[in-house]
Amino acid sequence: MCSEQSERNEALVMELKKCELTEQGLRGGIAAIAAANGARQDLLYLHGRSTSLSAELLGMSLVEGGKEVVLSPDPEKWLYQSVLDAINEGWRVISFPDQSLLTMSDEEFHGLGFLFILERWR
Repeated sequence: MCSEQSERNEALVMELKKCELTEQGLRGGIAAIAAANGARQDLLYLHGRSTSLSAELLGMSLVEGGKEVVLSPDPEKWLYQSVLDAINEGWRVISFPDQSLLTMSDEEFHGLGFLFILERWR
């Protein structure tokens, strides 16, 4: 680990000890350390039929290496068939569906389903 990474880690630890570490500060620190390593963040947007991790997917988009990847319109050819499949391949969920949608009835429009956003660093 280089000295810049060590210094950033120490700063995060100090903020934590002072109870001043925020989620935004932690995410920023992680991103800075990853950027120093030359790592890139990939994003995976999955629209599920429900909030269940194993629910059928209604839509998917992928940003890999800073570019949007064109995916097949055929769901059977998608990289994953559920959020759980993606998690098992090393993706981390960074955003869960808006829970306020749970109060809607089946007759109401849900848009493209319940959006999960996942990330991985490479």
